[in-house]
Amino acid sequence: MGDAVLLMFPALIVLIALGIPIAFSMVLVASVFGFIRFEEIVFRQFAQRVDEVASNYVLGAIPLFIFMGAILERAGIAERLFDAIYMWTRRLPGGLAIAALVMCTIFAAASGVVGATETLVGMLAIPAMLKRKYDNSLIAGTICAGGSLGTVIPPSIPVIVLAPIMTLPVGDLMAGILVPGLMMAAMFSLYIIVSATLKPSLAPRDTDPDPFTMGEKIRFTLKALVPPVVLIALVLGTLFSGLATPTEAAACGSAGVLFLALCYGKLSFKMVLDASLQTVSLTAMILAIVLAGVMFSGVLFASGGMMAIRGFLDSFGFGTAGVIALILIITFILGFAVELTSIVLIMTSISVPILKLYDVDLLWFSIVFLITLQTSYLTPPMAPSIFYLRAIAPPTMTLKQMYWGVIPFIICQLIVLALVITFPELATWMPKLIYG
Repeated sequence: MGDAVLLMFPALIVLIALGIPIAFSMVLVASVFGFIRFEEIVFRQFAQRVDEVASNYVLGAIPLFIFMGAILERAGIAERLFDAIYMWTRRLPGGLAIAALVMCTIFAAASGVVGATETLVGMLAIPAMLKRKYDNSLIAGTICAGGSLGTVIPPSIPVIVLAPIMTLPVGDLMAGILVPGLMMAAMFSLYIIVSATLKPSLAPRDTDPDPFTMGEKIRFTLKALVPPVVLIALVLGTLFSGLATPTEAAACGSAGVLFLALCYGKLSFKMVLDASLQTVSLTAMILAIVLAGVMFSGVLFASGGMMAIRGFLDSFGFGTAGVIALILIITFILGFAVELTSIVLIMTSISVPILKLYDVDLLWFSIVFLITLQTSYLTPPMAPSIFYLRAIAPPTMTLKQMYWGVIPFIICQLIVLALVITFPELATWMPKLIYG
C-alpha cells in the first residue's frame, strides 16, 4: 500500500468536517483502507479489537469516575464546599474568584470530568461574582481556566485513556501530571490576586463585616471540606500507594460518594438513576471513540504507516525536537474542534511508535501533551471551555469578554508548559518519588 496509507488522515479530516461523528469517521476510514489492503480478514481483526477494548481492565475506571462526578453534582456537596472555601478567601483580592479556582481544583480531583467541573462551579460562582460587581472578563477567564483543570488534575478521564496507549502505568501518569496541574492552579490564583490588587475595580473586595466567628468557620469548613477531601484521599491515596488499581480506586470513590450523599440526606433512587443514565451515555461515547481509535491505528500500523510517516518526517529534516513540536502543534489545532478523548486517541495512536523511534521519554511527553491539550481547550476562537461557559453565562456576558478574559490564563498555562519542557524533572520527579 506504501505511502497511500497516509491518505487515511485527510480522509478522516474530510469526514469529520462533513459532520460525521468522530467514532464513525474513524471506523469508516479504517474499514475502507483495511479492506483494500487486507480484504475480509480485516473484519476478523476488528472483532478481536472489540474484545481487547471490552476486556481492558483499566478502562473500567472510566464509568466509575463519571458516576462519581454525576453524584457529586447532584448531591449538593459542591455548594457547601464553595461556601466553606469562600469563608477563608473573602478578604483576599479577588476572593470569590480564588474560591472558584480552589473549588475547581478540588472538584476536578474528585470527579475527573472536565465539562462537569466548569458547569457546576460556574453555576455556583458566576451569580455571586456578578453580585459583587466583578469584571465580566475576569469572571469568564476564571471559570474557563478553572474548568480546564479537569484535563490535568488527576483522576482525569484523558489520563486514564492516555496511559494504556502510551504503555505507561496509570499511577505514574497521574503522579506526573499532578505537579504541573497544581502549578497551573497556583499561577491562575496569583494572576487574580495581582490583577485585583493593581486594579481593584476588576474584583471589588468584600467589605461586609464577617458574620462568622472563628469557631463557626472551623466547624462549617470541617463539615463541608473534610468529606470530599477524604474521598479524594481515598481515590488518589490508594492509587498512588499501590494498594488499588485505577478501577479499584474508582470503585472505592463511587462507593464513597454514595455514602456522602446518604450522609447529606440527598441520596434517592431518582438521583442514582439520573447519574447512572448520564454515566452510561458518556461511557458509551468515550469507549466508542477508544474502539474506533484502536481500529484506525491498527490498520495504519499493519499497512506500513509508521515507516511512511518516518520517511515523510525525514524528508523534511525533522529531528527529535522538530517531531515533538509538530505533534504538539497538530494537537493544539485539533483541540479547537475535536473532543478531548478523540484527540488523545487520534494523536497518541499515531505518535507513540514515532516517539519510540526517536527515543523520547513517553512519561515526560505525555505530561507535555496533556498541558498542550488543556491550553487548546482554553484558546479562542474555538475554545470548548468557552462553549461550556456560554451555556450557563447570563446575556450580559459577551463572547468578546470571554475571549479577552481567557488570554491571561492562557499565558499562565504557556509559562507552565515552557517550564515543564525546559525542566523535565517537574513531570518525572513525583512518579520517581512515589514508585522509585
